[in-house]
Amino acid sequence: MWGNAMHDLTGFQRDLLYVIAGQDDPHGLAIKEELEDYYESEIHHGRLYPNLDALVDKGLVEKGELDRRTNYYALTQRGHRELEARREWEERYLDAEAAEVSL
Repeated sequence: MWGNAMHDLTGFQRDLLYVIAGQDDPHGLAIKEELEDYYESEIHHGRLYPNLDALVDKGLVEKGELDRRTNYYALTQRGHRELEARREWEERYLDAEAAEVSL
């Protein structure tokens, strides 16, 4: 069964979780650049930071200060559990699709 919080997230917020989980140094600019590469378009601060704050508010991400101008973001234990539950949920359907294709 997948977690309670993931169904409330937008696709963009889920992508933020994946990027934060996959980066060694997840700070705002690095997250922004990774998403811009993926989406092949500019991600505005007015979109990025309110969504990061929403993930913090949901208890999926923690936010801290690297210095006066730079915040870091890290998944909480709950964030890790939610991503793992989402991965398991997706794999059920991907495995079923792969089985159908091989028939």
